[in-house]
Amino acid sequence: MRRRSTEGLDAEFSAFVHRRARRHLRTAVLLTGDWHTAEDLVQTCLVKLYRAWPRLDTGVDPDAYLRRMLINTRRSWWRVGCRREAPVASVPDRAGEADGQDRHAVAESVRQALGALPARQRAALVLRFFEDLPEAQVADLLGCSVGTVKTHTHRGIRRLRELLGDELVPEDPGPELDRVVNGLPGQRRDSG
Repeated sequence: MRRRSTEGLDAEFSAFVHRRARRHLRTAVLLTGDWHTAEDLVQTCLVKLYRAWPRLDTGVDPDAYLRRMLINTRRSWWRVGCRREAPVASVPDRAGEADGQDRHAVAESVRQALGALPARQRAALVLRFFEDLPEAQVADLLGCSVGTVKTHTHRGIRRLRELLGDELVPEDPGPELDRVVNGLPGQRRDSG
């Protein structure tokens, strides 16, 4: 087995972070419900990933590895009481352009509604519909059964419907949740 140079490893890691950190930050925002906590979570996990980078086999998917770190670190923070969520009673009104600002207002409402869900339900929804992972992989990441993922997903969707209404949360959110959370028009966003 050929060993990679330190400069080569640093360049690989930097390229990965430049390509994928924004996507993982968006996932972390949805998991934590708070931009600042999400930034802390991603930074903590990127430091851990950097330390593990030389030991990663070239066949390992760094996105999956970092995603697992995000879930596990968030879970451990939650267990030790680092919950910083502050749900609000009502979403503030936003005046402005009907098209762009309305989409952003809807996206903010969805993010706040996700923040009001229990952590496991939120994680199941984010991993299933934002990260577009199959139920089996979500179960593996959350350390539970596929049936538990289905239960969390079902209850989370039901609660989102109570908070947001049926028009924003379709029966099977799929790409729709991703689109609505990011305030995008009808097409799916690129993976960057």
